[in-house]
Amino acid sequence: MIRDITIGQYYPADSLIHRLDPRVKFVGTIFYIASLFIFHTWGYVLGTVFLVSAILLSKVPFSFMVKGLKAIWMLLIFTMALNILFTPGTYVWQWKFLHVSEEGIRIAVKMAVRLVYLIIGCSIMTLTTTPNKLTDAMESLFSPLKVIHMPVHELSMMMSIALRFIPILLEETDKIMKAQQARGADFETGGVFRRVRAMIPLLVPLFVSAFRRANDLAMAMEARCYHGGEGRTQMKPLRYEKRDYLTYLVLLVYLTAAIVLRIVMHW
Repeated sequence: MIRDITIGQYYPADSLIHRLDPRVKFVGTIFYIASLFIFHTWGYVLGTVFLVSAILLSKVPFSFMVKGLKAIWMLLIFTMALNILFTPGTYVWQWKFLHVSEEGIRIAVKMAVRLVYLIIGCSIMTLTTTPNKLTDAMESLFSPLKVIHMPVHELSMMMSIALRFIPILLEETDKIMKAQQARGADFETGGVFRRVRAMIPLLVPLFVSAFRRANDLAMAMEARCYHGGEGRTQMKPLRYEKRDYLTYLVLLVYLTAAIVLRIVMHW
């Protein structure tokens, strides 16, 4: 399962999505997340078409994106079970305090689709954008908050470092697991709770490694005289191009269509 987590990884490719300004991809991701909570029945068809189009334009293999869903299957099943078993409505099955209703099944399916689409939609942004560009995009988009003395640069840097450390820590976890398996540890057999308990011995060496890497990074930043974003410039400043403005227009049309579909379906 550790090897299947793709969050925070960058997939290099020469595609239209990769060449877009990172601010466009950040705003587009927010628009798509918002649309997932606007959709009602036929709106999911629009969301599916939009998501499939983005995946094709990104040139990232679909199997690589789906692989990242393996890490949330437990959360997905748990969420669906709660909605199916405890949502009141027209019951199709009932036993003591447990019951299955038509409304519960409908809500469970919607929640599952939203969660899957949410993970894949966010993955497109991280898979097609380097952490450095994401930092620049967030700092640029949130720059108006500097008026209220919000440390925009520092917050963006923290999020960028967190994304950068995800694949590093996953690789470190995999190495520790292999080392412990060579000494007789078993992480694959048994039930869910047994496998969770088997993961506990991983925490101490993993935390030690994480703190060591954080200390090394802090010392490296201090050695290079890093003191925040005051007076700093960018080697490659962000500039909008024609394709970025066209993408903004497509995103606006998409979000408007999602809202219109929601209104029409409620009439």
